[in-house]
This record gives sequence, structure tokens and C-alpha cells, in this order.
Amino acid sequence: MTTIRMVSSVLLLVLMQSGALCARRFRGGRNSQPRRAPPPPPTHRGNRGDTTESFPLDFTAVEENMDNFMTQVKNLTESLYPCSAQKFDYDMKLHFLENTSVTCNDGTPAGYYLKESRGSRRWLIFLEGGWYCFNKENCDSRYETMRRLMSSSKWPQTKTGTGILSPLPEESPHWWKANMVFIPYCSSDVWSGATPKTDKSGYAFMGSLIIQEVVKDLLNKGLDNAKVLLLAGSSAGGTGVLLNVDRVAELLEGLGHTGIQVRGLSDSGWFLDNKQYHCTDCVDTVSCAPTETIKRGIKYWGGVVPEKCRLAHEGEEWNCFFGYRVFPSIKSPVFVVQWLFDEAQLTVDNIQLTGQPVQEGQWRYIQNLGIELRNTLKDVPAMFAPACLSHEVITRSYWIDVQVKGTSLPRALNCWDRSFNENNRNNKSPPKGCPVHLIDSCPWPHCNPTCPTIRDQFTGQEMNVIQFLMHMGFDVQKMAQQQGMDPSKLLDMLSSGS
Repeated sequence: MTTIRMVSSVLLLVLMQSGALCARRFRGGRNSQPRRAPPPPPTHRGNRGDTTESFPLDFTAVEENMDNFMTQVKNLTESLYPCSAQKFDYDMKLHFLENTSVTCNDGTPAGYYLKESRGSRRWLIFLEGGWYCFNKENCDSRYETMRRLMSSSKWPQTKTGTGILSPLPEESPHWWKANMVFIPYCSSDVWSGATPKTDKSGYAFMGSLIIQEVVKDLLNKGLDNAKVLLLAGSSAGGTGVLLNVDRVAELLEGLGHTGIQVRGLSDSGWFLDNKQYHCTDCVDTVSCAPTETIKRGIKYWGGVVPEKCRLAHEGEEWNCFFGYRVFPSIKSPVFVVQWLFDEAQLTVDNIQLTGQPVQEGQWRYIQNLGIELRNTLKDVPAMFAPACLSHEVITRSYWIDVQVKGTSLPRALNCWDRSFNENNRNNKSPPKGCPVHLIDSCPWPHCNPTCPTIRDQFTGQEMNVIQFLMHMGFDVQKMAQQQGMDPSKLLDMLSSGS
């Protein structure tokens, strides 16, 4: 017995040293940060009075049960350096909702993917995007062609996070250690619905309720001890953030969790209710004007919008699906990420960027779109708006490379995130010296040299800025004349992204 105790003591010291080395190695990488104070120790979920999670070793029956002894050693190892689990287990695991009455479109159970990070009090909940449907005909079509977005029947058991959801510090330098939650989009309602499946519609639209139930389930998995909850989303998920961030904050406050700071991150969900370049029959999501699809959809889904916005637009609640209209009513801090030339916006505006070069009227329309977006974002305190032609960014691996005025999106987001404390948690105004209101001023798509790479859809070849603009019908001579400059100088400015 004495020998076993000595061996165990040595093993304990080795494990502790290995844990420290593991932590240092795993925190390295391209974007390593200065060492900060360690997070508070995790609480034991079985007894909220405990301050640490302990794994006492019982040596009384080691000779009789070596397997039990090794299980205790494994538990001790994981408690000493949780990075061991994070290093080898990057995946989020699928969980279905405990409340089985809240479902996907087809009645299959809704759920979420979770990767816990022991010791972290930061939670990131991500809402997936994927357009929507607004009547039985196009919902039936969607179910045949994109069933994954309406049913959980074939969801995989695990999912690996990318971009801001990545467990790698070089890909997500400020959020890699957070508890990661990915909620698959299976409600087709821009995360707004609260209607169960009926014989008439044939589908459930419960996006808003799914978010509420996920948050409730997570309270039993450590969210109750959180300090920060960032509700993020892209495309329809980005709009879903604007519609639900205050509802999440109110839910947690109503359940007594007033210490959790709820914030929002809306990526590519700031759509405009502008007039289409040319009008077409409203047959499906892509051909319809944005206002028309939402007007039809909100009735079909039984959509729920923020109460203050609903009162401001009573009888025309569809207005609350457009960022610049709903944002003034949002109480929670929200960071907005929006490409100035969003591909999805151009699609619903009937601007086609494939095939023949765009016509002069289309070119003017595209430029005006950038101007309109800038105008709607001018009063948003925290935002990142590059002059790029793209859609979605925060879950892309290149999200760390795009810059506006020399500042990357992760840096701006981290600056905004860390600026909050108990005294200004609901203050949307950024502190002095914090680069968070970032918007490109150059007037053309992809005039920012850090924009994502564009490829010719026919040849697959990469295009530089000039090639891309030429492809779109950009007339260098004419534009230079309008700007009162030499064409060669204009070409030099385009090449450098000026």
C-alpha cells in the first residue's frame, strides 16, 4: 500500500507538470496572447456549494480492482488539464431538446450541437442560416431539395466548428476556449416562428421557441454559471439574432439568472427592404421582393418579433425583419457584420452577376446598394462592413484575414466584447479608442484588397480586383474621366485597394 501511495504521488506531480505544458503548447500558435489570469475553478454541478471539482483517489481496493484505480487517474488527469480533452476532441456533440413538443418543420425533434469547455464562463450560441419558405408550395419544394433544413432525421452525431466556432486558437483567437453551441436551422422561418405543426400547413414553424428551449436545456449543462452569452448567427441566423437576442436576455432574467451578460453578433442578416432592380412574379424566395416574402411568411409562420418593434410597426410587423428598422428597439448590445455588397441581397434584388458583364444600369444599382447600406449602418455603434461582394463570414476560416481600416474582424469583436463590465453592460456606445465602428468608404465591390478571393465561375481561375471589375463591365476610362484623374492612376488605386 505504501508503494502505491508513493507511485500515485509521483504520478500526480507528473500529471500537474504535463497539464501546465499542455496548456502552454495549446495556447501557442500564430495568434498567441499574453498570459492572463486563469478562470475561476469550475463548480461541481452536483453540489452548488462546492468551490472546486474534486476527484479523490481511493486506494483501499487497488490490488483487487486496477481498472477502477485507472478510471480515477483518468478523471484526475482531465480535471488537472481540460485542454487534454479539447486537444483531441474538437467536435460538438448532438443533443435533442428535452421538450419534445418543440420540433423541426416536419415534426422531427429539434436540437443543438455542444462542445463544453470546462472552466470557461463564456458561451457562444450560433444560429445557422439557410433562406426560408413562405407557403405550402415552396415549403414542399424546399423539403424535397433541402430536407436537412427542415428535418433532423439525418443530422450527423457530431459537428466540427469553423471560424469563430473553431476550437483552434489560430482560427478563433478570442473565442476558442468558450463553450460552443451550434443550433441547426430546421424551422424555415428566420428563427421567428412559434406555431406547431397543423393539418392545414403540414409543417411546424418554431424557430423562436427552439432558441428558448436550447437555452433552458443549457442551464443544466453549465450555462447557469456563465458570465457572457454571445448569441451569433449568419444570414437568416443573423436576422434571427436581431429578432431574439432580447428574448434570450429576458428569458434568463425571468429565470433568475441576472448575472449573465447577453450580447448579439449578427452576420449577413442586415437586409434592405429596397426596390428590386426589376420586378418578377413572386413564385419563390429568390424571385420575390424581400418585403413581399416576409409579409407572406410572418403570417404563415406565426412569426414573433421584439415587442417594442411590434408596437412601433403595429399591423406591419414585417418591418421588424429588416435590421435598420428593428435595431433601434433592441436593448441588448449587438455587433453587426455586413458585406456592403451582399450576394444574397443582390440575388433577391434580381441582380445576376454570372454570365455576361452587367449593364450600366445594374452597375449603378450595385453602387447605390453600397451607399444605402452605409446610410443604414451609420448609427450602429459596433459594426464591421467591408466593401466586398460575398455572403456570411464569421464561420469561414478566412474571417481572420478580412480587414477594414487596418483592423481585422476578430480584433474589433474582441475589443467590443472586452469593453463591457457591470457598469455599462447595456450601453451600446463603444469606449474611446476602441476600433469597432468600421465601414469601408471605397465605392466598388471588392475595392478592399483583403476581401475574400473571387473566382471566375466558368474557368475557376482567381480574379484580381481589376479583372473582376472588368468582368462586371467596369469602364476604367469613363470612371477616370468622371473622377477627373488619369486612367493609369485609377488603375493603381484599384490595385492597391485605395
